[in-house]
Amino acid sequence: MVDPMHFEASADDYAAARPSYPAALWQRMRTLGLLSRGARALDLGAGSGQATGPLLHAGLRVTAIEPGPRLAAHLRAAHPVADVRICRAEDMQFSASSFDLVVAATSIHWMDLDVLLPKIYTILTSRGRLAVWRNVFGDADAPTTHFRARIAEIVAARQAPPRPGPPAEDLDATIVALTTSGLFEVTDASTYRWTLELDAAAIGRLFRTFSDWSAGEVEQAVEAVRAVGGTVTEHYSSWLVVLAPIERPSTP
Repeated sequence: MVDPMHFEASADDYAAARPSYPAALWQRMRTLGLLSRGARALDLGAGSGQATGPLLHAGLRVTAIEPGPRLAAHLRAAHPVADVRICRAEDMQFSASSFDLVVAATSIHWMDLDVLLPKIYTILTSRGRLAVWRNVFGDADAPTTHFRARIAEIVAARQAPPRPGPPAEDLDATIVALTTSGLFEVTDASTYRWTLELDAAAIGRLFRTFSDWSAGEVEQAVEAVRAVGGTVTEHYSSWLVVLAPIERPSTP
């Protein structure tokens, strides 16, 4: 299994290179009424603040949970208004009904859902929502570029340790994982496609943040960019799933 603290060791690259989430995803959140000004939001596995920033910009009051001290320092520097707590999501302690919205942005697969979901269920208000989304670095429905063909060759030739949780692109498997407890039901699910222009240096920074890529493999990816002229258009996708807590029957 890959090291969950890999991102802490790559904190500077993570803060510089990890892309934000597509505007259409945030628009969907607004349409669903999840970005109400003054609402209390909890960002789990917040990294350097890729979700925290837009939540604050929308006027929410944000508490951000991040286990890595270096990443948390980046987050605090970028978003000093956020209440940043350094701990694992599974170890957080909040009173019941503390939050209107709990989000996990490209982070839920690192967490123990058997521990986490009951905690989220307790700290959400009765009308609160859990929003989980993830950037998928690669879009299987997009035309295969020369760069992506080379990346596929690098991946096929290596023996990388497994990542935790369902595959990044498998939204259905993630939904099963999030609903098996019987605590939550899906109220909305959507997928977004987008592109990003990256040069060789940007590919190096980004791929160094991938938990299952070695330094040698990252350098091969950088060389692949140089081989096609120094810039590539990457086709990515993101999915969003929104869940509501299921009301428990009252005890007589």
